Amino acid sequence: MTKERQIKLAAYLIGSGMHVTAWRHPDSKPDASIDVKALQKLAQIAEKGKFDIAFIADSLAINKESHPHILNRFDPIVLITALASATEKIGIAATASTTYSEPFVLARQFASVDHISGGRAGWNLVTTADATGETAKNFSREQHWEHDHRYERAEEFIDVVQGLWDSWEDNAFVYDKESGEFFNPEKLHEINYKGSYFNVKGPLNIARSKQGQPVIIQAGASEPGQRLAARTAEAVFVHWDNLETAKTYYKNFKARLKDYGRSEDELHILHGISPIVGETREIALKKFHALQKLIDPYESLKFVSGYMGNVDFSKYPLDTPAKEVEFPAVNSIQSYFNEMKSIIDKEDLKIGELYARFFGPGREDGFIGTAIEVANEMQKWFEEKGCDGFMIQFPLLPGDLDDFVRLVVPILQGRGIFRLDYEGDTLRDHLGLNKPVNRFVKKGMKA
Repeated sequence: MTKERQIKLAAYLIGSGMHVTAWRHPDSKPDASIDVKALQKLAQIAEKGKFDIAFIADSLAINKESHPHILNRFDPIVLITALASATEKIGIAATASTTYSEPFVLARQFASVDHISGGRAGWNLVTTADATGETAKNFSREQHWEHDHRYERAEEFIDVVQGLWDSWEDNAFVYDKESGEFFNPEKLHEINYKGSYFNVKGPLNIARSKQGQPVIIQAGASEPGQRLAARTAEAVFVHWDNLETAKTYYKNFKARLKDYGRSEDELHILHGISPIVGETREIALKKFHALQKLIDPYESLKFVSGYMGNVDFSKYPLDTPAKEVEFPAVNSIQSYFNEMKSIIDKEDLKIGELYARFFGPGREDGFIGTAIEVANEMQKWFEEKGCDGFMIQFPLLPGDLDDFVRLVVPILQGRGIFRLDYEGDTLRDHLGLNKPVNRFVKKGMKA
């Protein structure tokens, strides 16, 4: 009997909030990104709301033009370890790059967090978008690799990592004091991987966790990104401009899973939203406009620039038609750039309007309003299969997260489309994902 489909929720935790001016708001804590107790509190609020995941993003380079949120923050893998110690059920996921990491080190780090958390870890696999254009120089390289090159490496990278996670069969460690047998050597496996980018012998020096392997999350919507995700991801983070576009993507992407012998329920598509909730619509709009009034237009355009080829918007008056701006070819998040450029080509936008048009935290849409209005919009996207759930980028933290948990979650629960409580202990339990079978056992090795 197939279980009734339910909404999946991930909370995007980022300092004082995702809105470009959140740190300036009277209710914000500007240094929240390096206050571990404040971040642990956010994870606890999300856990109170029965969220599936507390999600931590990352970047590997900054400069004086960078968005305030990324200038001063913890390493995400270290941070989710701290979040694990402050929570009991919620999944904890961190971003890590396949372009600027080594598979053995990353596999060991995430396996360690998975053990520490009791099987609640997730890895957001990225190839690094390089918004500054300077990431390579932090890693002794002259240039950031081209988009497709990064994905070629990522294809090998994840195969190595997942192979290392299977180094030990689940019952390999016997700890028999009488016989002196610490482990069964027949249940330890080297991967001996040899590819174009990696040659890794293994085994990994840590056992499989309670959930077998950390959950794989991705956000790539380009063609190479979709191929990698269809083969390996278990949750995909997307952001589309409207429901019809989202529905088309959902249908086409889910259809790709069968090419890799996978069923549709083995991967969840999470749409990015930025809800602001009030007891009345007027209260919600007042909260939204309070943030908008704090915007320095050119500061917000720096955020836009990172997605559009690092254009220097400061040389343009704010009323300049966006169509007149020369956008260079990008070597970052191509799907975002292509969608944004398409909208610019179709709509009569001024450059001063770009942040509010493109980015959820600065956009007045159906996810701003009363709890019922926000719940209705979420239910519509979910039931019409624009998504399986939501990656929620709260504009102002902790207030917007707290309001959502207090006001919206009970409505979703009352409608039977979101859990009343956690039904398991691991992130795979929350997402309805099976524990992966160890590949060496699957190949006929003695269990």
